[in-house]
This record gives sequence, structure tokens and C-alpha cells, in this order.
Amino acid sequence: MRVKRSVQKGVTYEYLQIAESYRINGKPRQRVLATLGRRDQLQTFTNVDSLIQSLGNFSEKFRVVESVRSQNLAARSSKAWGPALVFQRLWEEQGLPEILQALAKDRKFGFDIDRVAFAMALQRLCAPGSDLQGSGWLKTVEAPGFSDIALQHLYRTNAFLAEVREELEKVLFARDRDLFSQTLDLVFLDTTSVYVYRSEETEWRRRGFSRDRRADLPQLVLAVAVDRKGWPVSWEVFPGNTADPVAFKAMVMKMRQRFRIGRIVVVADRGMMSEKSVDLLTSSDPPYDYILGCRMRKQKAVGEEVLSRAGRYQDVAVNLKVKEVRVGDDRYIVCLNEEEARKDAAAREEILERLREKLSRGEAKSLLGNRGYARYLKMSKEAVRINDAAVNAEARYDGKFVLRTNTELEAAEVAQTYKSLWRVERIFRETKSTLEFHPIFHQTDETSIGHIVAGFLALRLEVDLQRRMEEKKIDVSWLTLMRDLAQVQAVRVELDGKTYILRTDLQGVAHQGFLAAGVRPPSPVTLIK
Repeated sequence: MRVKRSVQKGVTYEYLQIAESYRINGKPRQRVLATLGRRDQLQTFTNVDSLIQSLGNFSEKFRVVESVRSQNLAARSSKAWGPALVFQRLWEEQGLPEILQALAKDRKFGFDIDRVAFAMALQRLCAPGSDLQGSGWLKTVEAPGFSDIALQHLYRTNAFLAEVREELEKVLFARDRDLFSQTLDLVFLDTTSVYVYRSEETEWRRRGFSRDRRADLPQLVLAVAVDRKGWPVSWEVFPGNTADPVAFKAMVMKMRQRFRIGRIVVVADRGMMSEKSVDLLTSSDPPYDYILGCRMRKQKAVGEEVLSRAGRYQDVAVNLKVKEVRVGDDRYIVCLNEEEARKDAAAREEILERLREKLSRGEAKSLLGNRGYARYLKMSKEAVRINDAAVNAEARYDGKFVLRTNTELEAAEVAQTYKSLWRVERIFRETKSTLEFHPIFHQTDETSIGHIVAGFLALRLEVDLQRRMEEKKIDVSWLTLMRDLAQVQAVRVELDGKTYILRTDLQGVAHQGFLAAGVRPPSPVTLIK
């Protein structure tokens, strides 16, 4: 027996609990077997019946546990429970059950479209693969309704998601804006490609630039837009031969028209920064406002003019200084992180020191094939030596990044805005694997597109949980969290004609996932009625 104290609105309450001690790796731990109730209430005679009932329930559950321990009862099944419990709460709080049921209200599916869509999204998070693989994976998961889902239900739900994808996106967008009460004025865009295991091309499945180096297969292109906090706000599927700049512009136009957004400042990373991309943005009527990261070493104007201009830096934040440079009609913001500059200089000096050692030993030929070394070397007929001009030129980049913008925002605000998008980039890098659900095996365009829509719903769940963890200052890796949640198993056993679910102990950081989602872990023993 132990006493747990809880403070609620300044008042301290004491609860009586029955707990047992055990050890993990030699360290003592306690787990709660039963909560009897508030101590002050249990001390009154009027609650004796309630106390007896609580003890009776505990006694039955304890008997089940002891029977399993002592009699080695055979378990009927053991299934993963943790991820379904956590993500089901997020799915419900995003309003997806009601939204999907409303979109399907005039259709006669003969199965629960919401449960199947949730199952598909959960599979993307836990065991990405084909629908055929998913139908097998569902048998390993403890979740209401999953055991009734057949492979044909997955195919039909894919087709449904493809058909309603635009309306689904509109409804989710409106709900998100009401929920978060924020204006959408900044978007971060990125694209990925998804190849399809079919040799023939269709309207959507086309061969194009493949990020997966599978030019032999047709593909689809997916563009995703997220807001300044990393929340997915829009997605679009394009034929596989669509170039990134074209998809980029189409996404922004769609958001203006479909969501009636007035001003959008497009913030893009260095990978999106090409003259063609900028031309597409600036040639629109009206032109789009943008803040674009520059490729300093590849853009002549930046390397030769922007970084060579003198000027005083303005302090913006810790390890962030900025100055504005104009080249013709173009406006650039040079950003400096002095701590990173020192690191860059130290790393370069280490390389130069190794070069000096190798040159002194006559190992010049072995250096020329190393691109990291070769850029600091100068060759002549007489010898190979360090190129001081190249070293000085490289030093100009230390700790810097350069932004190009057509906005009238202050230089400090431009830098802060772009820097805040680094968090979005980090989230997108971590969650982008959720969108890389390839290869796709579907035979039709609509089911292939539906497969992608399910991936977008999975992305919303992942970003939602990551955001909640950040708000609660929970710092754990995503892979570790998903691994430990999957270790929360539901073990079904039978005793005296009754079926019980035994929950395995929470391992590692699994409890952090439950805490972030606001989900209370199930009781160690649950009677199935």
C-alpha cells in the first residue's frame, strides 16, 4: 500500500494505491496494481461498499497475474498496442473520424471507412509497405476493428481517398486554422517522388527525374506545404515528369485560389533556389513574396559580389548578425554565426595541417584525387603547393548563409523568419520518411494517389505528436519512441472461461509518448466483456 499525493488547483489530495516492487537492470521500480480512491473519502463509512468493490476488482486482476506467473497459462495472442493507443487519440482530436464519415455519408461501403483509413495511416508510421503487406501487419496490432479489415477494404479506401482528396484538404485546412487561430502567411515547400512498380506510363505515372535513381520506372511527384510551425497545410500530386519549379508555383497558386489566402511569403531552402524558380515566382501577377536561401558557392553574384561587399553587421540574436547588400535590383541578406565561423575555420586549418604534412613527405600525387584536399592545392610543373588564394576565398563563407528576398521586411526579420524555418526543415527531414512510401504496387492511378493521401494523413499524426513533445519539453528520438511504443503489447489470456488482456510493462521512453498524447496507459489487466 502506498499514498500518492496530487495537487489540483492548490488543493492536495491523497490517493491510496496498491503497488508492487520489482527491478529492472538491478534498479528498484514500482508499478501500480490498483488505485483504491481518495484517502479522505475512504476513511468514511459511506464508502465501504466502494472500497470492497475496488478490492474485489483488484483481487480478480491480481489472481489473473498470479495465475499466469505460477501456472504458465498459454497466451492466445500477443499484439502491438502502444502506437494504436497513442495515435488513435491524435486521430480523434484532429476530427478525422467525423470528417471522413461525413465525406462518405452517401456511400455504402459495408465497412467502417474511418477505421480503415486510420489503419492505413498507422501502417505508414509503423510498418511502411504495400497494402498487401499492410493487411498482414494489421493482424499483429491490437486496435478496435482492425481484425475485421480485409485487403479489399484497403483498396477501396485508397480509391475513396483519391476521389475526395481536394474536399478533404479543404475541410482539414479550415479546421486547422480555426483550431490554431493563426494567419497563414509563411509556407515551406518541398517535393519528393514516388516510383511505381509498373512499366507502362499513364496520365499520372510518368518517367522523370528520380530522387531514388529509378529512371527505369514511372513515378508520381508529391509536393507538400507546411506552415511556420511545421504543420502540414496542403499537398498535391503531379505527373511524374513535373519539374520542381512547376510544382512549386502550382502549389502556391492553388493555396491562393483554393484557400483564399491573400499574401503568402514563400520561404524555400537552398535546394529550391534556382533562377528558374525565382523567375516563376517573380513573373506571376501579382508576384509572390519570397525569402530564398542561396547556394553561396554556386551563385556567381553571391560569391563574387555579395560576400565581398563591406558593411557593418547588425546584432539580431545570440550567434546571429545580419547585413543587407543590394546587387542591382536584387536584395540579399548576409547572415553570420560567429561560433559556426570559428568551427569552420578550425576544421579548415585541420585539413591544411594534414596537407602540409603530406606535402612535406612527398605524397602530393595521392592528394590530387581527393576533392576535399584538391580545392586547396595549386599545381605547377615544378611542384604541388597550397593555394593561398583558394584558402582565403573559402574563408569568406565561414559561418555565413545568404538570403535573397523581394520583401520589404527588415533584414533582421528576414533572417529570423528563415532561421525559424530551420526547425521546420528539421521536422520535415525527420518526417519525410513517412512520405517515402515506395515502391507503390497499385495498378490504377486513383489507388496510387489514395496511397499517397494516406501518407499525408500519417504525416499529420507524426508532426502532431512531435509538436506535443516539444511543448512538453520531451526530447527523445522518433525512432526510439516508436520502437518503445511498439513494445507495449496486449497479451490475451483465458482463465475460468473469461478473457483478459494483460498489458506488458512500459519500456524505455514509451511513457513519454503516452504523456505527450495525453493518453493514460491501460490497466495492467483488463477484463474483456
